[in-house]
Amino acid sequence: MIKAVIFDMDGVLIDSEPLHYESDLMLLQEMNITVDKHYLDQFVGMTNPEMWKCISKQNEITINIQKVLRKQLKIKIMLLKKYNYKAIDGVIDLLSNIRKKNIPIAVASSSSPLFIKRALLQIKVKKYIKKMISGESVPKGKPEPDIFIEVAKLLQVNPSQCLVIEDSRNGVRAAKKAGMKVIGYQNINSGEQDLSEANLIVSDYANFDINQILLEEFI
Repeated sequence: MIKAVIFDMDGVLIDSEPLHYESDLMLLQEMNITVDKHYLDQFVGMTNPEMWKCISKQNEITINIQKVLRKQLKIKIMLLKKYNYKAIDGVIDLLSNIRKKNIPIAVASSSSPLFIKRALLQIKVKKYIKKMISGESVPKGKPEPDIFIEVAKLLQVNPSQCLVIEDSRNGVRAAKKAGMKVIGYQNINSGEQDLSEANLIVSDYANFDINQILLEEFI
C-alpha cells in the first residue's frame, strides 16, 4: 500500500518547462550557441549545474557555472511572475484528496531550492506539501536515485511504499532506481520524453482514480 506520494514539480504541478526552455535558450544565445528547443529535451529532469556541465562539454566551451546559475535563476523568477503561472488542471483537487487520506506529500524537484519555493507559492499548493527537496541538495541528481532516497528518509517511509509522479525520462528512471512506483505524467510541454519505464502513464489528472492508485491497483 502506498504510504507517501512524491511529486516532481516542473511539468507535473506547474506547466513550467516552457519557462525553463525560454530562459535557457536566452542564455545559450548570449553564449553564441545556436540550438533548437529539442536540444534541451535531453536535460529535462536534470539539475541546472549538471545541465550546464553537459552543455559545456558538448559544445567544447568554458562556462562560469555559478555566474550562469545566478543569471538563470533571476530570469526564471522574472518569467514566473510575468506569465502568472497557475497549478496544472486537476492538481489542487488531487493534492487535496491525497491529504484527506492522511498520506504525506513531498516535492522532489531538480530546480533550485529558491525556485521551488517561489513556484509552489505562485501556484498556491505549498500548504499541501510536507517536505520539499532540490536535486541540488543531494550528491547526484536525476537520473540517479539520490533525491528520492533522501525524501523517503525525510518522510520516514520505505521507498517501496512511495509513489512518484514524474514527467521526464530522467525522473522516471531515478524513481525506479530508488525502488518506487512511478506514474508518468505525459506533458507535451516537457518535450519528447520516454516514460515507458513508468508503472502507468497518464495525460490528464481528471482521470485519476486516487483510491485505486493508492492501493497500487494500477500495476
